[in-house]
Amino acid sequence: MVVDSARIRVTNCFFLHFTTQGILVRRGHESFISNTFLGQHPTVGGSSDEKGFSGTAVDLDSTDNAVTDVVIFSAAIGIVLRGQSNMITGVHCYNKASTFGGVGILVKAAQNRIDNCYLDYNSIVIEDPQWVHITNGYFLGDANVVLKSVSGRVSGLNIVNNIFIGDPNRMVPTVHIDGAFKDVNQVVIDHNSVNGMRLKSTTGRMTVAGNGTRWVADFSPLLVFPNRIIHFHYSFYSQGGGGVCEFPVHAVTNISRNMVVVESQKAVQALVSVLVDQNNMLGDENVVS
Repeated sequence: MVVDSARIRVTNCFFLHFTTQGILVRRGHESFISNTFLGQHPTVGGSSDEKGFSGTAVDLDSTDNAVTDVVIFSAAIGIVLRGQSNMITGVHCYNKASTFGGVGILVKAAQNRIDNCYLDYNSIVIEDPQWVHITNGYFLGDANVVLKSVSGRVSGLNIVNNIFIGDPNRMVPTVHIDGAFKDVNQVVIDHNSVNGMRLKSTTGRMTVAGNGTRWVADFSPLLVFPNRIIHFHYSFYSQGGGGVCEFPVHAVTNISRNMVVVESQKAVQALVSVLVDQNNMLGDENVVS
């Protein structure tokens, strides 16, 4: 336990058989935890006792700390962040699978960064995400990011440039919403790669072909937040026929339920391309319903 301290180093250590916390940092700031292994039980993974793992490997109830190059191999929760302005990088969490109730990294405070971490069969859970940055991560075995609503607000969240690998028979979403968010702004979830999981994003693009007067681009399987399109852009390519150029009148007539509806005044063979996002920035408040 580190209490009311500043500029403390915990490095090149091995913590085993803890029942509550492996490392607890309370108040103070600037504790650096690096090159360390933590586990409640000695295991190399796949333990028959995994369902019973308890405790928390690293509990940061403090600000301005860094956890770097750390492996957590058994605990109910790998890392919990209760303070702001912490940096987590190069951490491998295979402490307890999500299917057994385990959590890799639990974020309970604003203004934290998680970079270049390996979530191995467990997830990052963020409560009311505010000014949280998750990037360059590797999520294996249906590991994902869970956005948990406590007061229903999410702001300043970036989840970008990560890799998600899972079971194609399950198709777990890369980002899961737990509860309802009534206040959403400045959220960017994009540029993530996926294999065997269902990609979720705050941006989407689609091309719809058809001969008629109505084209529907349904982004509901892709977009993270329900019934929420902030910006949209579309292009209308009238293919015509027989060398005759068509100039039909067309417009977007509906953007509800994460679908964009484009209609034309008369029937025509056309390709309609649509680009949408859910990221309202400062100044967009007057147009967000």
